[in-house]
Amino acid sequence: MTNPIDTLVHELAKLPGIGERTAMRLAIHVLRQPPEFGHRLAHSLNETVGKVHFCEECCNITTERLCHICKSERDEATLCVVEDIADLQAIEKTHCFRGKYHVLHGALSPVDGIGPDELKILELLTRIKASSAIKEIVIATNPSVTGDATALYLAKIIAPYNKIITRLASGIPVGSHIEFIDRNTLSRAMASRVSFQ
Repeated sequence: MTNPIDTLVHELAKLPGIGERTAMRLAIHVLRQPPEFGHRLAHSLNETVGKVHFCEECCNITTERLCHICKSERDEATLCVVEDIADLQAIEKTHCFRGKYHVLHGALSPVDGIGPDELKILELLTRIKASSAIKEIVIATNPSVTGDATALYLAKIIAPYNKIITRLASGIPVGSHIEFIDRNTLSRAMASRVSFQ
C-alpha cells in the first residue's frame, strides 16, 4: 500500500520550482495544521480545477466564457502578447497599459519540444484576422533566448496582416522574467516600446 505522505510529496514536487525537499516541507506544514486547513486546501483545488478554464478570446484563465479584462472597456486597437498569465498580471499591476492581451502559455523552445503548435499562436492569428480594430501588436515576451525567438517568429507571421508590431523597450534585464520586474522598470519599458521592424 502506498504511503499517503509519499504520494503528497510526489505530487507537490511536480509543481514548478518545487523540489523534493521543499515538497516534503510543504507536506509537513499541511499536516501540522488543523484538519480544516487541509480540507479547505483540497476543496479550493477541486473548485479551481473544475471551474477554471481559458478565456475564449485571450487565453487568460477565467471561470466564465470571457475573462474580466476581455469583458471590460479596453483599447481594442492595441493587443499585448505575453508568454504567461503571470506576465499579464505583472503588466496589469503597472496600470500603464489599457489595451487587451493574448496569452501564449509558453515560448518556443525546440530543445524542450515546444513548437508553435504547443502555444496559443493559432488562436492569436485567428483573432488578428477576425478583428479590424487591432492596429498594434505589442510583443511582450521575456527578454531571453526563448522569448526573443518567439518574438521574432511572431513578428514574421504577423507581418502580412499590416499591423504595427512593437516590442517592449530595453530596461528589462536580459535573461530575466517579466513577472519579477519592478513596476517602474516595467512601466518605462511599456511606455518606450519601439517598432519591431
